[in-house]
This record gives sequence, C-alpha cells and structure tokens, in this order.
Amino acid sequence: MPKEIERKFLVKGDSWRRLAEGSFYSQGYISTQKKATVRVRIAGNQGYLTIKGPSVKYSRSEFEYPIPIEDAQEMLDTLCDRPLIEKTRYKVEYSGLIWEIDEFDGINKGLIIAEVELSDENQQIELPIWIGEEVSDDPKYFNSNLVKHPFSQW
Repeated sequence: MPKEIERKFLVKGDSWRRLAEGSFYSQGYISTQKKATVRVRIAGNQGYLTIKGPSVKYSRSEFEYPIPIEDAQEMLDTLCDRPLIEKTRYKVEYSGLIWEIDEFDGINKGLIIAEVELSDENQQIELPIWIGEEVSDDPKYFNSNLVKHPFSQW
C-alpha cells in the first residue's frame, strides 16, 4: 500500500527563497471524512486525484493518480468545497532531503509551511535554519482543514 510519511513545520524568515523557484497549485476537496480525504489538484499543467487515509503519527496511506487537466478543472469548479486552496510550492534540497515549502494565497495568505517526506517515521533529519515550530500533529495546518477554517480567520 502506498504510504506517505511526512513532517510539517512553520517557516521563519526568507532565506529559503533564494534556493528555489515556485510552481502554482490549485486544489480542492471533494470529501474530508475521518476515514479518508479526496483531493483534486492542478500543479502546473497536470491534474491529480488523490485519496488519503487518516494520519497516524507522521504516516498515512496515499493514492495519487494523474488525470487530464480539463477533468481536474471541472472537478475543482463543480465538486470541491470552497474556498479552494491556492499556493505556490517551492522545492528546496537540504541535507539529502527535498523540502516542499508552501506559500499560501487567497484566504490562507500569510501562512508558509514546509513539509519533508521521509522513508521512515523515526528517520533523523537535520533542520534548515529557516525551519520554525513543528506542526505535524496539529490538524489545523492540514490543507483539508484550511478549507473549513482558513488561516485568515484564526
């Protein structure tokens, strides 16, 4: 079974910006139940349909499939809860790992989160200087919850 193991952190400062270029993402949620979330995403010129299971510590099952961009746009327009998640994703390599930094826009503007995918829940990582507080266990930072409780309303 495909599994996602990731940790999330708030980002501090701007020193990471010189290390990467960003790509715009638009995503929405068809379902956000306790057992599973169903997400539609457009990243660049590719659409994706993703189903994720519940989080247990840093892990959860994840099934992601490329879909035609026209289908993804139709699903975003007609099936997904509002607001949509809009963000620019930056990828930064640091100490042998790829960090994905999401700078949110729209109703979540001002929020910047860094995620790093791991091969094992107990994997030791070296934190870059621009990493702040860990929020892996705080559900309010899950993208699926940012639809229901946007950052601008905290």
